[in-house]
Amino acid sequence: MQDWIYILNPNKDTFDGEPSDKDTVRRLAHKDPELELWLSRRNRMNPGDRLWFFFTSPESEVAAVADVIGEPYEAVPADTRFPYRVDATLLPGPTDALYSNPVGRDDLGLAQVRSVQKVKPGALKILLARAGL
Repeated sequence: MQDWIYILNPNKDTFDGEPSDKDTVRRLAHKDPELELWLSRRNRMNPGDRLWFFFTSPESEVAAVADVIGEPYEAVPADTRFPYRVDATLLPGPTDALYSNPVGRDDLGLAQVRSVQKVKPGALKILLARAGL
């Protein structure tokens, strides 16, 4: 199992037309937790991996988590900007915990922010503790 940081910019990214902010993602975790997420490249994700959602604004922090439920696949129809998709399920309890006590950028040791990157071992301990996992 691997843990990934998945970057969401609430000012640019949407879920079916809704902003990808902390409130929307938390609501989705309880009402419609199945997500189809976009990827710019095919990562080595596998079912059972975790995605930790890093919100770029208004605060730079992780405040939601999901389980990957399938391997990345090519987008249909083709998408030149985000050619791959991956299916995931938001975890309501851990997302509530992170929403209430998010993990900031400094605790994650993030230097450069990319769309998806592996979680550093030191940051994983903090994420797991705050999410109650």
